[in-house]
Amino acid sequence: MTITFAEAALYAGALFILFLTPGPVWVALIARAMSGGFHAAWPLALGVVVGDVLWPLLAVLGVTWIASTFSEFMTVMRWIACFTFLVMGWLIIRNRDKTIASNSHLTRPGMWAGFLAGLAVILGNPKAILFYMGVLPGFFDLTALTWTDMAAICFLSAIVPFIGNLILSGFIDRARVLLKSPTALRRTNTISGLLLIAVGLIIPFT
Repeated sequence: MTITFAEAALYAGALFILFLTPGPVWVALIARAMSGGFHAAWPLALGVVVGDVLWPLLAVLGVTWIASTFSEFMTVMRWIACFTFLVMGWLIIRNRDKTIASNSHLTRPGMWAGFLAGLAVILGNPKAILFYMGVLPGFFDLTALTWTDMAAICFLSAIVPFIGNLILSGFIDRARVLLKSPTALRRTNTISGLLLIAVGLIIPFT
């Protein structure tokens, strides 16, 4: 394996920060957990894992092919990754008072329905692969990755949000109070935005 522990740790930390930012998966988990509890929510988290493995794998393969053709591509993508985190952090802080909405179509009972809902949430957003294409080159030299490296990246991309999603599902009552409190929501989004900006500033020096 060619990636270092520091690179993997920084990437895992960035994934965790992104998990803390409310988005479509949070909406789906909250909707199912509020309607059926943890038993209804964990299959959705498992469905999300499929996309969390697929998108980074496709991004790595695509970016690696492009990088083999254009020698300066990786340098450009590293700065794109930096810019991506800075913009995401700024947008989150700018919209820190906005709440997230629920979707009644995500609350169908049954484990299989939950799994499919999670799959739909993560695969129904094609911007995910564009996100990974812009972010991964900021953490790793994709031209030097081995299949072991790619497996490790996909594992981190899946396990970090999966554990976070399970914890969120288990403490959904607390999460519901948090998301309904304007002060807490503002504080959470401000902290998440600042952390994303910090990651964006660190990337050029790694």
